[in-house]
Amino acid sequence: MSTPNRINIKNKRAYFDFELIEKFFAGIQLAGTEIKSIRLGKASLVDAYCYFIKDELWVKGMNIAEYFYGTYNNHQPARERKLLLQRKELNKLLRKTKESGLTIVPLRMFLNDRGFAKIEIALAKGKKQHDKRETLKQKDASRELDRIKKSF
Repeated sequence: MSTPNRINIKNKRAYFDFELIEKFFAGIQLAGTEIKSIRLGKASLVDAYCYFIKDELWVKGMNIAEYFYGTYNNHQPARERKLLLQRKELNKLLRKTKESGLTIVPLRMFLNDRGFAKIEIALAKGKKQHDKRETLKQKDASRELDRIKKSF
């Protein structure tokens, strides 16, 4: 019996900058030493976004650091990676992004029970500046309520 994987790399910026409409889970096509770096938690989704090339979904801006013991076999940290989804889901995402001007952002990367790297993506709509301010106000208010509840 193996220990559960605790890898959960989040894109906190996406939750702040976008209003999330619908979430999907996708596999990632990785090369060589990339999975080893992910298992060590050496990945970042901060500036990542997804786009279509010939009916295939790709993620750009995702950084997976080079593996320390990789020698000459190491991967390129910021290369584009193909996302693996079912055709029905790909068609739905393609249709929604073309019709209504929505975008696809990666939210988090994790390892599933079988040890495969998965990425949670979301169909999202960009927030305006006043929406971001409103989100911060709500966050501050909920923190204040939690503080008050804790004191009693």
